[in-house]
Amino acid sequence: MKELVKILIVDDLKENHLVMESVLTDPELDLIKAMSGEEALALCLEHDFAVIFMDVQMPVMDGFETAEILRSIEKTKSIPIIFVTAISKEQKSIFRGYEVGAIDYLSKPIDPIVLRSKARVFKELYLQRRIIEHQLLEMESQLIELQRMQQEKEVLEYLSIIDSLTQIYNRRGIDKMLKMHWNNCVRYQLPISALMIDNDCFKLYNDNYGHLKGDDVLKRVAQICKDALYRSEDFVGRYGGEEYLIIMPNVDLLGANIVAERILKAVQEAEILHEFSTADKSRLTVSIGVASILPSQDMEPQILIHEADNHLYVAKARGRNQCFCGI
Repeated sequence: MKELVKILIVDDLKENHLVMESVLTDPELDLIKAMSGEEALALCLEHDFAVIFMDVQMPVMDGFETAEILRSIEKTKSIPIIFVTAISKEQKSIFRGYEVGAIDYLSKPIDPIVLRSKARVFKELYLQRRIIEHQLLEMESQLIELQRMQQEKEVLEYLSIIDSLTQIYNRRGIDKMLKMHWNNCVRYQLPISALMIDNDCFKLYNDNYGHLKGDDVLKRVAQICKDALYRSEDFVGRYGGEEYLIIMPNVDLLGANIVAERILKAVQEAEILHEFSTADKSRLTVSIGVASILPSQDMEPQILIHEADNHLYVAKARGRNQCFCGI
């Protein structure tokens, strides 16, 4: 059912209501009547009117006072008000009417053609406003939905590049971040360094302490690696089962080796029990391969990882619990 457009007629004489009702016969209009300013105020708080036709001269609260109050209320301040008055008697008050918020005047006796025209104009304006409001609500709803979808996309993207156990980057995340930093270093001719870190004798740890304890160690060492990185652009990821990869853009071999020594020491000081380690015999340790390169357009990032992995192999071959940078 089509929504009717509400118009408020405010007059203390029923005869005037009947006159306006006999003129405003548009079936799309819902004429609501008030006998006083007080009643008009109450109705305006309850309904949404397209326009108010209001008599100026009313007992207790006249049209001017009623209009002033309507303009002071947030819900009603934008309702168009047309004063209906005997212009020959009220000419001196016309300016006051505009001051209190009237947008027009109709003189008594009312011209039916003028009244119907005014009502039609404000009906159409009201319907257009409702269409715009509806469109704005739809746009707002669509915007909220787009924001929700974007948030979900960001969460899924985050989950897709983060290792669920250690909460550091997984292989996909490593590849994404490494590619970005590699390209920047190529562009600005900056060095880029990598640390390949391996938990020493970790299979023996899992075999003797169990995989749940092993998972705790993986998380703890991942946190130690994160804590050893002081710059926001440096990152760590889980490269393999018990291997971690740290990438540091704009860091040379000397700087990378300092970070490696820091991690080596931090793991030792963590005193993670590992009685079955052949590297220390009492606590968990790590081996670290350090590599640095000045990348160019014809190089692939895997060159850096391959060199760090080779240096890790040397560190392990030399007895573990140490870092090797090739010099």
